[in-house]
Amino acid sequence: MIVGVPKEVKPDESRVGMLPVGAELLLRDKHRVVVEKGAGLGAGFSDEQYEAAGAAIVPTAAEVWAQADLIVKVKEPQPKEIPQMRRGQLVFTYFHFAADKEMTMGCLKQGITSIVYETLEQPGPTGRPTLPLLTPMSEVAGKMSVQNGAKYLERPQGGRGILLGGVPGVSPAKVVILGGGVVGTCAAKMAAGLGAHVVILDVNLDRLRYLDDVMPKNCVTVYSEPHAIRRHIEDADLVIGGILIPAARAPYLVRREDLKRMRPGAVVVDVAIDQGGCFETSRPTTHSDPIFTVDGVIHYCVANMPGAVPRTSTLALTNATLPWAVKIANHGVSAIARQDPGFAKAIGTADGKLHSKPVAEAHGLEYMAPAF
Repeated sequence: MIVGVPKEVKPDESRVGMLPVGAELLLRDKHRVVVEKGAGLGAGFSDEQYEAAGAAIVPTAAEVWAQADLIVKVKEPQPKEIPQMRRGQLVFTYFHFAADKEMTMGCLKQGITSIVYETLEQPGPTGRPTLPLLTPMSEVAGKMSVQNGAKYLERPQGGRGILLGGVPGVSPAKVVILGGGVVGTCAAKMAAGLGAHVVILDVNLDRLRYLDDVMPKNCVTVYSEPHAIRRHIEDADLVIGGILIPAARAPYLVRREDLKRMRPGAVVVDVAIDQGGCFETSRPTTHSDPIFTVDGVIHYCVANMPGAVPRTSTLALTNATLPWAVKIANHGVSAIARQDPGFAKAIGTADGKLHSKPVAEAHGLEYMAPAF
């Protein structure tokens, strides 16, 4: 199989879908790897390193897309990439279909087989399903949400002028986190470690019990319902949206009328923006233009937050994705899906058919159960 690694083209995105070691391992299994010139530079990996591992460097993305049977990337296909896809080509990346009908329709029209990072499931340590290809970037985004929220709370950035941890004699900031999953847990650890007063809201009582046991004393848990959310955001300095419904669009937990309860200069960081956002007032932003203000509240809604730390993010992501890329190249999608129901859930589209029910419901499209 020919495996292709194009350079990411989403604005301010410097991650890369495969490390040089990935090329070495694929070549060891008799596959070929073609990498677009400069694809790894933003993450600190040179063309020479890929060539030393046995990959072929080609000058343009068009050549990668034209040659490859399997494309391995990071972000969802961008408008200029979609026409380069071809029927039957395997594309292994994040897609976030439920947040983008136009991109979904493009992938269906081109007839690709989309293998969706964020919906690939595997059993966790307790037997509950986990999302192993989403988890690394959720960890990064959770930590960065506090880092960026703290920055925009500073007065020169338009914020309230609040230091998250306070100082002796001065109260710390209040950080409210919507969702106690991977994003929320990492955000809570970061904020609590800086000394903030942290409130985590979630609907899963077992998760709240677990977090109550493991989090420090400056972190409290609250059952998530509309009244509790409205009550806690009123005096919050920083609110982080970290909810996830796999494959589906994120629901709005904070409406426009709720936002008006918040203090001027407070900050919201919507990590759920890749799935449409959990604040009604959210819209995707970029690293070069990351914020906007609604009703006096600063919104940070960067849709590829981990792209700001591409070295860390690339290493974390490829640690999880590389074994699957090798497995796909060696065995093919259908064979793996027949044996692994968790992998089968990652097949979003194939041969012009949509195989994700949540995406079909989000866009009013026809769903077809996959047959492997």
